[in-house]
Amino acid sequence: MSNEVNKIDWGLVREMSEKYGHIVPNMRFGEFNVVPTGSNFAPGVNMTPKWDIPDKVMINTTVTGGFFNKHWNPNHPITTKEIYESLRASCSAGTPMIHVHVRDAQGFNGLDLKLYHEVLDPIREEFPDVVVDGCVVSYKEGYWEEMERVLAAGMLDTTPINTTANYASDRLFAPYPHHIIEKCELVQKYGVHPQLAVFTDGDIDNAFRYLIAPGLLEKPYTWCLVPGLPGCSPTSSPDVMIESVMHMVHRIREISDQRIMVCSGGRGCSYMVTLALIMGLDIRVGMEDTIWKWPHKDDLIDTNVECFENFRTISHLLGREVYTARELRDVLGIKQRT
Repeated sequence: MSNEVNKIDWGLVREMSEKYGHIVPNMRFGEFNVVPTGSNFAPGVNMTPKWDIPDKVMINTTVTGGFFNKHWNPNHPITTKEIYESLRASCSAGTPMIHVHVRDAQGFNGLDLKLYHEVLDPIREEFPDVVVDGCVVSYKEGYWEEMERVLAAGMLDTTPINTTANYASDRLFAPYPHHIIEKCELVQKYGVHPQLAVFTDGDIDNAFRYLIAPGLLEKPYTWCLVPGLPGCSPTSSPDVMIESVMHMVHRIREISDQRIMVCSGGRGCSYMVTLALIMGLDIRVGMEDTIWKWPHKDDLIDTNVECFENFRTISHLLGREVYTARELRDVLGIKQRT
């Protein structure tokens, strides 16, 4: 670079260089211990304490959901056989929790108890400790009664309570307040652990005023953050994703200091759950929540077990090990169903 282009006083630079040379003052490496926790002058003061990050992490593997189908990802499990095989592969790989939907003959989300038995009976027989999380949503006539049959049959250990009101893509998803309250009552009646599924920050307030503040929801509280779907808290860029997650987590911690599980319904899922791991939170991964492997590419997810194994590896690299199913039951206080 020409000296005529910049505004540095090169005469002064050369003068100081000749006078003082190029030895960094008082910085002779090895002569004085560098104290990673603070200073030699205050040896009892730890300026870099260990982060408050749990050693263990809960990973919930969600294999099909009710949104996506083979049009969006040809690998997506739809039939009862495909759902079972995907669940079995994930359980065999070590996932401590599975999130289950069943699909009817047309491929739509269903609540047929017979389908739940077909999918879950062999899973429970082979993997009796795995925690079964199932989504039961009464979105059409007769489904409330079918939902109760599923709960009464002991098919599930835990289930989401949706406290949202949003346009998930192009459909209004807005259970009435009385529905939210009565579903929580029904879920707890059958000994199923509720998760508070929140898609926006307003849902957190709904959960508080309808379920927590009145004393209906039993502790411990478990939250499931589901930003990223169109119409939900946005995750359209790294900055927006971080702001959305941090805001929701801070709002929840104003209410309670219980378990927070993070997933995402958009392109940012893999990055968002990695952020959650760094923050010491639990995660949900799998083909229900997204079709994409990464937010900056169009590569589609191949299998659910791939999702679980990838994020188990990331957890390990971050110094966090995945709970076993038995450990997770003990932590959540969920007894094994017979």
